[in-house]
Amino acid sequence: MTSGGSSYGGRESQILQAYSTIPRRTGLPRTVLRWLQSLDLTFSPRHFRRDFSNGFLIAEIFSWYYPEDIQMNHFENGTSLASKLSNWSQLGKFFAKRNLKPIRELIDGTIHCKPGAAEIFVQDIYTMLTNRRIKHIQDEEVDFTDRMYQNKLPMVARSTLSRAIKSHIKLTEIMVEPNENKNIQKINAVINLHMQRRMLEREQNPARFGIKPTLRERAIRRPSLLTPSLSTLNVTREKPALGPTTSTEIRGKMGVHFKAIQVKQAERHPFDGRINIETPGTHFKM
Repeated sequence: MTSGGSSYGGRESQILQAYSTIPRRTGLPRTVLRWLQSLDLTFSPRHFRRDFSNGFLIAEIFSWYYPEDIQMNHFENGTSLASKLSNWSQLGKFFAKRNLKPIRELIDGTIHCKPGAAEIFVQDIYTMLTNRRIKHIQDEEVDFTDRMYQNKLPMVARSTLSRAIKSHIKLTEIMVEPNENKNIQKINAVINLHMQRRMLEREQNPARFGIKPTLRERAIRRPSLLTPSLSTLNVTREKPALGPTTSTEIRGKMGVHFKAIQVKQAERHPFDGRINIETPGTHFKM
């Protein structure tokens, strides 16, 4: 009993020692790291993006919870694309059998070693198997680009367009996807993101790019001294007084007074052929 306990304790210390060599900033919370340590995996993941891409460790994690469905002798711990596709194909059948629905984008990002994909996928598996919520990943938007890393770099050290395409589109993605149009769409998306970033840099640092201000930007805008503002105009509207008076005063916008005069028109008689119309010096007889 003592020998068994000592051997178990020695193996546990070796596992803890192996995990202690993991870089400090792995992108995983401490609770998830402790959970991985408790599973007694074949080897401790040190480079998460590379170690989880072939699906071998993912299968080993699920084998602890579903030993009757996953047999590790059917999985190969290789780095070739064929090994990756074979392992993930078996995992896909297992997910469908157990009605597990991991996010497809996380799986693709893990296979193709996208930045942060493996870490988020492991945390997703942790919440799936332990029914525990991790606020760290649920409240953040999934982004497999190096946008945050590029923003921390000085402008002269940021990626060029060709480097951005190589970083965001892996060779395995092109090999797996036979449709050329989809690959072109991915490349165009990376180009658009890069151009938007460059335009933002030019707006924030125009002096670095030698951008001169336009005539409109250099013009000094001052309020006009000739045109009075609306606040200085005394605009009053008065209703005409109703009464016996025959004239009405109207005040204009500029303070000028106008007087309306009512004119009494002469009465008009209907035309009659028997009426004599007389004017001085002439006589007409109808």
